[in-house]
Amino acid sequence: MENKDAVPLLAALAQPNRLAAFRALVVAGPVGLTPGVLAEQLGMPAATLSFHLKALTHAGLVDATRDGRRLIYRADFTRMNALLAFLTASCCAGQPCELSTAATLSCSC
Repeated sequence: MENKDAVPLLAALAQPNRLAAFRALVVAGPVGLTPGVLAEQLGMPAATLSFHLKALTHAGLVDATRDGRRLIYRADFTRMNALLAFLTASCCAGQPCELSTAATLSCSC
């Protein structure tokens, strides 16, 4: 990943409601959540949540699949892990630290 790839992801997360929605989807794991459940968990109106999910989807951090009449939103763990690896690639300038490698931050979902 390069700066030009990371900036849109970070920009999408740089809003409190979007960050909360993304974190809730990360907690939900690969099962994901419907917009109704997510809105209830976050105490957010459906229209507001829809706006924020669209921004996260456009950035590639979230995807949606249809299950019958329902949409299921899921965090894109591959993209999330790539962003984490990018942010920690030069951690501590190569010196030993608590985060020894970016791979230790990976989510295996």
